[in-house]
Amino acid sequence: MAVKIKVENVVASTQIDKIISLDKLLTIMEASEYEPEQFPGLVYRLDNPKVATLIFRSGKIICVGARSTNAAKEALQIVVGKIKKIGLRVDETKLKVKIENIVVAIDLGAELNLDQLAFQLEDSEYEPEQFPGLVYRIPDPKVAFLLFSSGRVVCAGAKSLAAVKDAVEKLEKKLRGLKVKLPK
Repeated sequence: MAVKIKVENVVASTQIDKIISLDKLLTIMEASEYEPEQFPGLVYRLDNPKVATLIFRSGKIICVGARSTNAAKEALQIVVGKIKKIGLRVDETKLKVKIENIVVAIDLGAELNLDQLAFQLEDSEYEPEQFPGLVYRIPDPKVAFLLFSSGRVVCAGAKSLAAVKDAVEKLEKKLRGLKVKLPK
């Protein structure tokens, strides 16, 4: 079965080897917020792609909320372009973008008996009084699944879409091995 995988969030980061004056950056970046008493980074939201970026004095930049790895990379390039406008020299050819986390949503197309799965799946946690989903971790690729009785699943922790697909295939195979009736 080829389940539909929907990317919900891509978190990516990059590092420029410069100290950034966040006060100076605040003056040229519209739609940005910087309250160092509350949070040590400048928050800059973009509309296209629709993401939030966190810029730190150390030169670390994090992008959250992207719907694809390309959108995350594009957002980080836009931010670096803005940073250059305050007079910092940045060699964009040496810029490395690291995918930190990909979160996807999946619909297995079948209801799940979480009480039963909690006993059958090693490395799982299920506390229905505290959270309605079963947490199931696999070591390779290192991801965590949140399984819900509706058949909806969230997968978090993957560093690439290939890892997501690999993890989802392993989950499907495991569930079928436990005689969970999934659509073909």
